[in-house]
Amino acid sequence: MSLVIYGIKNCDTMKKARAWLDAAGKPYRFHDYRVDGIDPDRLADWAARVGWEKLLNKAGTSFRALPDGDKQRLDQAKALALMAANPTLIKRPVLEAGEALLVGFKPEVYAGVLG
Repeated sequence: MSLVIYGIKNCDTMKKARAWLDAAGKPYRFHDYRVDGIDPDRLADWAARVGWEKLLNKAGTSFRALPDGDKQRLDQAKALALMAANPTLIKRPVLEAGEALLVGFKPEVYAGVLG
């Protein structure tokens, strides 16, 4: 199974997820939003699979720093546009594991999906 983990290098949750993958001996490719951005089609696919609400990190500093107008009347189109323009708004990590798409990091979920 091919694994791709998406996020930003210095995020503490990303560090935990990558350490878990390393300790479990699971090879993966790291996609850094700050370096590589995010393809809007991939983002739309993720939203179709897990819902845009799960992808949008409203608790982070990037969301809090948005102008009030950007935070109001959010719908899928607006949220996807915001995340495409500023990928740090995407909850981290996002792990593509074959057909599975995991958002956020919980060791027990990773273990259940990845074995």
